[in-house]
Amino acid sequence: MTTTSKTLTFVIPSYNMEGYLDRCVNSLLSARNTDDIEVLIVDDGSKDGTLAYAQKLERNNPGIVRAIHQENKGHGGAVNTGIAEATGTYVKVVDADDWVDPESLEEVLATLREETKRDDPIDMLVTNYVYDKVEKRHKHVVNFRHAMKPGKRLGWDDLGHFGLAEYILMHALTFRTDVVRASGMKLPEHTFYVDFIYAYQPFPWVKTLKYLDTPFYHYYIGREGQSVQTEVMIKRVDQLRLVNQCMVAATPERGTVPDGLYRYMIHFLSIQSSVASVFMILSKDPANYAKKEAMWDDIKAHSPSIYADVRKKAMSRALNLRGSAGRFIIRNGYVVAEKVVGFN
Repeated sequence: MTTTSKTLTFVIPSYNMEGYLDRCVNSLLSARNTDDIEVLIVDDGSKDGTLAYAQKLERNNPGIVRAIHQENKGHGGAVNTGIAEATGTYVKVVDADDWVDPESLEEVLATLREETKRDDPIDMLVTNYVYDKVEKRHKHVVNFRHAMKPGKRLGWDDLGHFGLAEYILMHALTFRTDVVRASGMKLPEHTFYVDFIYAYQPFPWVKTLKYLDTPFYHYYIGREGQSVQTEVMIKRVDQLRLVNQCMVAATPERGTVPDGLYRYMIHFLSIQSSVASVFMILSKDPANYAKKEAMWDDIKAHSPSIYADVRKKAMSRALNLRGSAGRFIIRNGYVVAEKVVGFN
């Protein structure tokens, strides 16, 4: 599908999100000029009034909001549909229970509108995101000031150092639509945590990027049953492992992409591998301990060089401490990290 005069398409994957859509969509429509914005609400076979409410929003905002219904395919399937249907030059995924900051939205749109006038528009825009945790007064803002110069057109080799647990989450990303499509990314259906893949697989197709130091995305976290709650993630370690396999398969060998990109992808793969390892350990289930070892063995079998580079990272070394003493240290380290950052 060819893009049109729309500058930015927002894709909203929605499953049983009737009560959240208003806040999300209103934040996207708060822009002073909405003529070149497209909002695609992908109803993923909801059992509540999500589809009817999305259709109401479409009627109230003709030419801007569009309701799309599909049989349930999971978050990844809904994102896939949104990417396929997008007509904007750029595309951003916004989960239905999240929202964007109105002032930041104006800054983002101004930047993307300028880029669309160029013969060589940037392939990716990176912005800050806010952990908007339920009942937590202090909101943790994730920024990338140490790794990227704000407002500058950058290549991968212009990036600086990313912190130990610092990575570019899906919430920070706005892609040029053609870049995502060229990457051939198809997220696994009926699988959680595919946002790791979304924020990873297209990167070798990204040649130019820009960073805006603005708190654009509000990531609502801590509601009951959310997929990132600790107990929920422990139950879904097999899905974390599947995501890891997809990321490993998407990792280029050293020397085939810019060094800065390879370093970042190894950094992020190390983080995701460590996250999966943590929850296998937190389960206190010997069967999951074995899955953890098998996951690392699979990385090595796929590429000994990628495995060696991932294992060298400090987080990977920490997550592979041996025996019950090692698992005890990892569990307690996780508790401290969760209290400081509040990522669950």
